[in-house]
Amino acid sequence: MADRKRVPGASVVALCLLLVSLVACGGGPAVDTARVEVQSLLDRRAEAVLDRDAAAYAGTGDGAGFDNLRAVPLADWSYRVTALNRTGDSATASADLRYRVEGHDRAPVVTARSLALSRDRDGRWSVDSDRPARRSGEQLWDQGAARAVRGERSLVLGVGQPAAKLREYATLADRAVPAVSGAWGPEWPRRVVVLVPRSLDDMAGLLGSPASAYRGIAAVTTGTDGRGPADRVIVNPDAFGLLGAPGRQVVLTHETTHVATRAHTSAATPLWLSEGFADWVGYRGSDRTPAEAAPELAHAVSRGDVPDSLPEDEDFGFSGDADGLARAYEGGWLACRLIADHWGEERLRAFYRTVGAHETREGAVEHALDTVLHTTPEAFTLQWHDYIRKVLP
Repeated sequence: MADRKRVPGASVVALCLLLVSLVACGGGPAVDTARVEVQSLLDRRAEAVLDRDAAAYAGTGDGAGFDNLRAVPLADWSYRVTALNRTGDSATASADLRYRVEGHDRAPVVTARSLALSRDRDGRWSVDSDRPARRSGEQLWDQGAARAVRGERSLVLGVGQPAAKLREYATLADRAVPAVSGAWGPEWPRRVVVLVPRSLDDMAGLLGSPASAYRGIAAVTTGTDGRGPADRVIVNPDAFGLLGAPGRQVVLTHETTHVATRAHTSAATPLWLSEGFADWVGYRGSDRTPAEAAPELAHAVSRGDVPDSLPEDEDFGFSGDADGLARAYEGGWLACRLIADHWGEERLRAFYRTVGAHETREGAVEHALDTVLHTTPEAFTLQWHDYIRKVLP
């Protein structure tokens, strides 16, 4: 057995080292301990959400938002603390909230949250508030109690909207899904989530942008997993309500197209193609004439102002000239309509996929024009120019 010899002062040195480690860097390890405790608290809070356990949720702190979530069908809900700033018995946690809507989301939505916390005399942390982080959009239930209506192929979530109105949206979305599949093909989930906030201002809150950017825009589609522009159709009820029945259907079909084409839409895809294709699907099978579907461009053509080049991405800015924005959408639509009319719908789909598969924006359209349509940018632009004059006399 080895001889254990005590070294004089060794225990004192060890104690000093331990004390130094505990107080080093302004109490860093103490903050780390609090971070572990806060993470455990948020884990319990998330479990309460999934279990629909109001008492357990209230046991983690502020329970005000629990009822807002009751109607939302959740498959997953979790927090991951990314930072903790503590001052005594108060703290602010930055966290990523990850959630999935059951039956619709293949990947989780990830959104940044800021949580205010406090610690009681017994050393237990609790949540005082849970809000969107700075520069992050709100979630629908941040704006009030969410109501859910399930369609055959859709889920409509609304705040401040009557159930009858949400059922109307579900009917439109249910019609849009097979229409999109007929134009694009069946290789997508064939279901859609529609969010209907109370107002334009609330729509802007969901998007984390000023309301002025979306005034007059009936709906937009947003991405939630970073791979493309899709997954949630967000309605502007103020503008949407001004549309007639055919217009409402075109809008929902257009936005659902973005959901369907997400996996094949990339940074290489110009907006004239993504928006033009979505409009082509929206108007496909419609009895609207080109002049009725493209009134601003038709008016420009009547003045002899026929565009010489395809719309640029900046032409699609919501905060710019409304007439110019309309002409950009109409020009993109007619470019896609030209491809479908001249080369066929299958070539149009192949063209879209080929552009999106290109590694960079530069050369993407040129490559697809060459390999799919066997033409050049110059020849296609001239053909598009002549097509506009032909269909918008």
